[in-house]
Amino acid sequence: MIACLDVYYSQDKAHAAAVVFSDWADTSSLAEYEATVDELAPYQPGQFYLRELPPLLAVIAKIAESVDTYVLDGYCHLSADSAPGLGEHLRASLHQPVIIIGVAKNRYQQTEHAAQLCRGQSVRPLFITAIGIDYDAAARLIGSMAGEFRMPTLIKAADALSRKVAEDGPIGGNLEGDSRTSAAEECD
Repeated sequence: MIACLDVYYSQDKAHAAAVVFSDWADTSSLAEYEATVDELAPYQPGQFYLRELPPLLAVIAKIAESVDTYVLDGYCHLSADSAPGLGEHLRASLHQPVIIIGVAKNRYQQTEHAAQLCRGQSVRPLFITAIGIDYDAAARLIGSMAGEFRMPTLIKAADALSRKVAEDGPIGGNLEGDSRTSAAEECD
């Protein structure tokens, strides 16, 4: 299984979302999860993972499916010499072998280490880094995802879900309860 992850911030809270699916070409999710974290680390330049990692781990803890690949908004490595980015910190926190693919919308500090991928009609590339798979292979997987625009459909779905949770509150209105919805429930 594959899970796209994203985090959205509102005031003093972080709203994380996971969209789970089984095949790179899928157009809809099998399940969706969310988590809200109230206590955030202060933003520190170059230490973004300190702020982003807790909500990601909180939502991953809720996923019932056996996920072997995580796709996140950001970098796995921040430089060609593999300076750890969010993806590397996530991998170390999971304590299990997984593939992590970082999909960033912007180049990090003018580095050239990421594979670049243009999707749809966009001339602006996505910047792909990975752990457990080489960057070019990761870029091919992201390129094969459904969606005609720059950002694949299910990556956009994770972003939209994190924003929806921020605006509407947890799915089902109960932060402590089951935070899972099926694709069929999302169509209501």
